[in-house]
Amino acid sequence: MKVNRINKPLINPYPIKMTLHVELAPDGSHTIGTDAAGNSVNMYLPEVAGGTATGIRPMQMLVLGVGGCTAVDVLMLLRKQRQQIEGLRIEMEAGRAPAVEPSLWEKLHLIYIFKGNIQPERAHKAIEMSIQKYCSASETLRRAGAALTWEARFE
Repeated sequence: MKVNRINKPLINPYPIKMTLHVELAPDGSHTIGTDAAGNSVNMYLPEVAGGTATGIRPMQMLVLGVGGCTAVDVLMLLRKQRQQIEGLRIEMEAGRAPAVEPSLWEKLHLIYIFKGNIQPERAHKAIEMSIQKYCSASETLRRAGAALTWEARFE
């Protein structure tokens, strides 16, 4: 991780411009998305396009990206506060505009499920900071018109 002169993590250590690509799998059953470092993910390709109609759909990937983005923020903030996190699961309930193309996400509800010795008020603050300030993925959906809500549960 890159740090600034006083050894604090940079706000955004990732490049602003990224090179990514999506290609058809050799067997034609799905597409494969790959980043510049070679990390890849298999994605859904419908039967009408020659695929097997299995895997994560691209629009689902957008929602999963919000979950992954906010998880990073929340975990970093809570660990910095020395909260004892044993587990975190984020369930997401999302809804798209019906009977219209393109069908944009209209709402996303995130349910954070924490395990460990975590002070609820600190978790709530970390979630709020992530959703309102740090998570670029959630802000991208919000600017596209999606309503974002959340709740936290503790086990």
